[in-house]
Amino acid sequence: MARTLAANSFLQRLIGAAALDSAIYEEVEADRSATGQALTVVVLSSLAAGVGSRGLGGTTLSNAAFWGIVALMAWAAWALLTLQIGGRILPEPDTSVDVGELLRTTGFAAAPGILRVFGILPGVTIPVFLISAVWMLAAMVVAVRQALDYRSTGRAIAVCILGWALAIAFAIGLGLFFSPAVS
Repeated sequence: MARTLAANSFLQRLIGAAALDSAIYEEVEADRSATGQALTVVVLSSLAAGVGSRGLGGTTLSNAAFWGIVALMAWAAWALLTLQIGGRILPEPDTSVDVGELLRTTGFAAAPGILRVFGILPGVTIPVFLISAVWMLAAMVVAVRQALDYRSTGRAIAVCILGWALAIAFAIGLGLFFSPAVS
């Protein structure tokens, strides 16, 4: 007899995603109703980046909003690049590409980014952003491995690092091109 388990709560999924629990990533991959939750995680992470950027000193509210938007766009670029690289350029024989599954898992991979809100504290902004970036990369590896049905963690790492580097270049380009002038 098949046994059905109750889905975890949003908070449990958030904590599990940050803890790099592959079972949580499998759960959100399969749960089509988790798309809104994944979007919420991405938005919270982006807002946290904007708030945390104020810890750099002299950052205005409009600059914080700008950096929040850049963080959101960088995540979107990373997710899109991951889809293309992982699903089309470096697939494994068992790789199945489903955009919804990938967006749900990579959305939850942004969970460690919520900690960027602590960047608002002067003196810890850069370490908080660096630690959360590396943590999000690790979460993305788990998310990609689950969503693209990879057997090789090494392939998931390669896909994520390549996508991460390209997304960072995209974010830096946006920041340099659209950043408000420093007076």
